Amino acid sequence: MAEPPVIFKRTKSKPSQRGRVATPDIDTAPTTGAEGDVDEAPSVLAAKLKKKTRAKTKSTLSFGGEEEEGDGEVFKLKKSNLSRKVALRNDLPGVAPVPIESRTAQRSTGPTYDAAYLNELKASTPTTRPPIATDDTVPYDGDVSMDLDSAAPASALTPFNDSMQEDETAIPSASSILAAKQKRERLRATKASGAEDYISLSLTKRDDYSKGPHPESRLVREEDELGDADDEFAEYTSAQERIALGKKSRKVEARKRREEMNEMIVDAEEEDEETREWEQAQLRRGGLRPESAEPAPKPVYKPAPIPSVTPIPTMGAAMARLTQSMSELTMSHAEHSAAMSKLGEEQRLLEQREKEMREMIAKAEEKRSWFSAFREWVESVATFLDEKFPQLEKLEDEHIAIIRERADMIAQRRKAEDEDDLTLFFGTPPQLQPKPDEVDDLGRIVPSANPAASRADRTAAREARRLRRRAVNQQQAKQREEEEGYSTDASLPPADADDYRIAMGKLMTDAKEIMADVKAEEFRDPNLGLAKWFGEWRAKFDDIYRGAWGGLGMVSAWEFWVRLEILGWNPLERPRGLDSFNWYHSLYKYSRPSPDDANSDDDEEDEPELGPDGDLVSAMISTALIPRFCRLLESGALDAYSSTDVRRLVDLAEQVEASVEWQSLKFEMLLKSAYTVFAAAVAATEASLRPFLELNQPRFDPAAIPARRRFLMRRYKLLRNLLQWRRYAGDKYGLSALATRLVTSSMLPVAETGWEVGGEEIMRKVAQALPTELVPPALQSLLRST
Repeated sequence: MAEPPVIFKRTKSKPSQRGRVATPDIDTAPTTGAEGDVDEAPSVLAAKLKKKTRAKTKSTLSFGGEEEEGDGEVFKLKKSNLSRKVALRNDLPGVAPVPIESRTAQRSTGPTYDAAYLNELKASTPTTRPPIATDDTVPYDGDVSMDLDSAAPASALTPFNDSMQEDETAIPSASSILAAKQKRERLRATKASGAEDYISLSLTKRDDYSKGPHPESRLVREEDELGDADDEFAEYTSAQERIALGKKSRKVEARKRREEMNEMIVDAEEEDEETREWEQAQLRRGGLRPESAEPAPKPVYKPAPIPSVTPIPTMGAAMARLTQSMSELTMSHAEHSAAMSKLGEEQRLLEQREKEMREMIAKAEEKRSWFSAFREWVESVATFLDEKFPQLEKLEDEHIAIIRERADMIAQRRKAEDEDDLTLFFGTPPQLQPKPDEVDDLGRIVPSANPAASRADRTAAREARRLRRRAVNQQQAKQREEEEGYSTDASLPPADADDYRIAMGKLMTDAKEIMADVKAEEFRDPNLGLAKWFGEWRAKFDDIYRGAWGGLGMVSAWEFWVRLEILGWNPLERPRGLDSFNWYHSLYKYSRPSPDDANSDDDEEDEPELGPDGDLVSAMISTALIPRFCRLLESGALDAYSSTDVRRLVDLAEQVEASVEWQSLKFEMLLKSAYTVFAAAVAATEASLRPFLELNQPRFDPAAIPARRRFLMRRYKLLRNLLQWRRYAGDKYGLSALATRLVTSSMLPVAETGWEVGGEEIMRKVAQALPTELVPPALQSLLRST
């Protein structure tokens, strides 16, 4: 059975190529090329070519496709690009052109395989790549060389392809048709069973890939193709490049291109010699580089140099070398030991510094937490004081009002008694004359005070008080004979005294009510609050405590409890030592902290040393007590005619002086308040005596003599109290001038009116009581004249 004819089919047609004109039919009489050219005219040939060109082209089908069995036309083999480049190759040097006669004979006849043609074909087919001319006049072009290479093998197939294309169409035999049908059936069965009719080089099957939306179609869309490498090799195919449109974008693209060029140049320059030699070898093997005419130089054998003779070392040289090495090692060891010890010392210092830093951090954290708690406590104390201080100040003002009212009552009574006595021996001044009866709108007489009756009542009350005072003194075994008038009565009547006691009792009850709603012990007792917190501050952070004057801050906060404790206390009425108060003991103990050594051998009676705050008792007296004492003295707590009050005032001033310096401003405030009280008493006496001295109408009255003595004795007692205070305070604020003024303006004019009946005697007592430099000249002259 003959082999079926081979049918060439293409999967795709090239629209840019045209098919060659087929040879005449078999039944047509064959003619030679020369006769055809002579018999047919050019117009006839053009018409035939046009007819053949317009003939319907046969659809190209792959193997296994449907095809009509009666179609005897086979696929025409078209020339490829390689066959077209044969002409270019014939023109190149070193390639022998194909004779025209052979090609003409091949077109006109069938394939020829005689010995002459085969020899010519073998001679025209190159076995190696033609060498490239090394002449400088012929430049090297890689594209041309590749075209030549691709065209070279095609030259041998050109006659065969041309002969097949120009051969007459053969009619297949029945056996060929039967074989083709069997092959189609076999391919159709293979396709139906899903088996492949070829051995795939791929490890995966076609069914493993996605067949797209139309799996029955053999057309493959561009997006369904796998491995197009557009994404993988986008860096090399310029698939991600963008056209720069703006000016700034063009500058950026130009800069990038320059950088890439510089990188490529750097990479090219960094090529090593081995790589370059390998590339040259590959180029020479492919015929792109001519072989070097000069052979590589043969390596010349060079024998190894024979070393010079080394003398045998001697013992001395070896010992010297070893000694030197030993010394170097010793020095190196010493240096390393020193470096190691230095590093150890540095490590120890670093560890010590780290320990100190950790301690500092711990102290800082402790300080922060403590001051945070201290701040919260101080804010709570401030809130407490803002609420309680107004209540305390209100009660203090109430106490001052009670004392002032009592002092005014005693002063008015004393003034009335002085006017009664002055009226007896000076007469009644106009302003003290009895006024006519006043009548109201209805003609009724308005009742008014009767001066004579009032005077008699005051005299009876004074005698009754004198008798009671003598009875009390007898019971106390303190009976003293005193002249009438010298004992200035500063006591209140029983009714007024009861009212005074009730008012003071209510004041003390209100003072207790201030702390009635306070339940926290640290606010009720400053020792548990203020002393505790400020004591911890001083013990833990002494430098900050001193810099912030923590002691004075504590005194300012403690002032509330001090003023609350002394509320209602009149130091001249109820004498009491300052050290008997609780605040005094607390501040005294806080100012003198106990030593750390509890087993100290020091005597317990020794006074402990002052702490860094100094004497806080002195600060408290200066801050809270002295201003309070000044207000009490100026409000009437000090009676200038009472020797008891003056004596207690001196005791109080001595206690204050023990804690406050004499020259301090606060202590001078206390001295000035006492001077103000004495100056007010002298001024009141002068004001009472002035209208009587202006009248000066003495009259005979048996009661005038004792009245004059009472008036002078009261002024004498005032003078003695003033001199007693002067002995302590000195000549502060003009106490000496005040004493001289009292004698000159108030006592001497009254004594002269009854010099023989008691005035001289009293003035001699005055002269004896006064210091020599304070005796007025007028008094001295009167005493010398008598």
